[in-house]
Amino acid sequence: MKILVVLGTRPEVIKLAPVIQVLKERMQVIVCATGQHREMLVQALEIFKINPEINLQLMSESQSLNHLSSKIIFSIDAALKNQRPDYVLVQGDTTSAFFAALAAFHLNIKVAHLEAGLRTQNLRNPFPEEANRAMLARIADIHFAPTQRAKSSLIKEGISSDQIIVTGNTVVDSILKITSQWINDKPKIILDPIQKLVKQKPLILVTCHRRENFGDVIVKFAQMIKKLANKYQDYQWIFPVHLNPEVRKPIHKILKGFPNIHLIDPVDYETNLFLISQSKLILTDSGGIQEEAPSFGVPVIVMRSLSERMEGIQTGFAVLAGQDPDKIAAEIDNYMMIPNNLSKKINPYGDGKASQRIANYFLGEKISEFNG
Repeated sequence: MKILVVLGTRPEVIKLAPVIQVLKERMQVIVCATGQHREMLVQALEIFKINPEINLQLMSESQSLNHLSSKIIFSIDAALKNQRPDYVLVQGDTTSAFFAALAAFHLNIKVAHLEAGLRTQNLRNPFPEEANRAMLARIADIHFAPTQRAKSSLIKEGISSDQIIVTGNTVVDSILKITSQWINDKPKIILDPIQKLVKQKPLILVTCHRRENFGDVIVKFAQMIKKLANKYQDYQWIFPVHLNPEVRKPIHKILKGFPNIHLIDPVDYETNLFLISQSKLILTDSGGIQEEAPSFGVPVIVMRSLSERMEGIQTGFAVLAGQDPDKIAAEIDNYMMIPNNLSKKINPYGDGKASQRIANYFLGEKISEFNG
């Protein structure tokens, strides 16, 4: 059995890394990096000690989605013809995932989709991720759904239950692997600036990077955060600012220099997990953080109108606050009045065994599905 794994962004590396590790113990695995997010991709690859056998190096400044899409499908064609894998394994909802899968489909190579079935039911929110996932579902041969809710979404779209395996989310596998090496709940190496910030507890972690929040929306978010930081001066607001200029320019313009707001560059994945673990509350539009925070019992306020990760919201780990700054601020006020204790709740996203379930499928071995 030969499997070609395609990844192009940091979240893809994080969720595919434990799968790659388990698969390599039993079969041939070829890792192909598209380079969709060059700097953050390299950072994640180094953490998980993954050395791609193929690197398409497709990232270029300010390229459009159409330009990137055409480059992926053209560039990966030769790799697929040369390797002739039994399966191409892709993760999530990125341009890399969909167009690599489409290229494989064109060559009659089977497609396995990790983290299949997440839906908002709105093709333009998130854009283009919702469409990427939906189109991937039409050409995938096996769907590794993270939860029962994701499986139900696929079945409603006409996917046979025989093609779906509920695995849990592999991000939980990665978190458990990384944190198992921590000493006294801390990474072995922590940069001095991060240590200083963590000592200034309590912390509120803020992230924002999604397209639907660019422009006027992110300006209003920044203005809201400034008001909240002034209102809750006992809290240190830590904001790792995304490299995209659409995020960096307005955030730095409005929030730079405010005494208890700390604008920092993006951190590596282990440091990000540490910041999550040390936070009292998280304010974000990130899908990944919605999945990661339950492992640490940290509540999340989601700055989006829709979420394809409703499991955390339904079980009380997160609140879907929308994009209205007043409503988001109200949810933060609610938390400050009545903090939510999540320490004894069961993680709805996984149990740390997702990677082994995926490997068992390819090996034809028995699978006990995740019931989340």
